[in-house]
Amino acid sequence: MVSHVPNPLDLEHAGAIPTTGLTALQGVDDALHLKDGENVIIHGASGGVGSLAIQFAKLRGARVLATASSAAGMEFVTELGADMAADGRHGDIIAAAKTFASDGIDAVLALVGGDSLERCLDTVRPGGRLAYPNGIEPEPKKRRSIDAVPYDATPGVKQFERLGRAVEAARLKVPIAGVYALADATKAHERLAAGGVLGKIVLRVR
Repeated sequence: MVSHVPNPLDLEHAGAIPTTGLTALQGVDDALHLKDGENVIIHGASGGVGSLAIQFAKLRGARVLATASSAAGMEFVTELGADMAADGRHGDIIAAAKTFASDGIDAVLALVGGDSLERCLDTVRPGGRLAYPNGIEPEPKKRRSIDAVPYDATPGVKQFERLGRAVEAARLKVPIAGVYALADATKAHERLAAGGVLGKIVLRVR
């Protein structure tokens, strides 16, 4: 369950991505099989998984419409390479998607559930795909016209080696919202609970 730190990351940034990186890469590659030129919505893109999924989707040549829940979040996902950003909480996702891809969205990587996700799915063309990590709540409703793939991130030596290659190829940016000493883990959880975290919170053990 270990791997070399991929270039050009240092230990702090590499430590921020094992679980989120595998979840992002396996969602893009193994669950959605994103292809060059496809249009994808990454829903909940400003969090730890989404911020990496944007970059891996771009590495595969996809066009990315990223949703975030604030103006700061929309700016954040654009800086990470999203072709377009939409307000997933208060904005008109359907209108944004029609502007982004007039023939319909090919795929959705859902990192949050709820009504906003259902609006995203309203924009998917017949035969399109949905992938989401097990555990998002509420779980998306099944639709006959959309192939839905729930998945769990699978760790292992080969998986981390593949992640490392993707990190290097994408020249991955790992956004860190805050770093706390392990003794201050309570403060880190309080910051997460307050919401609005863009990227990852890191605990420094030593």
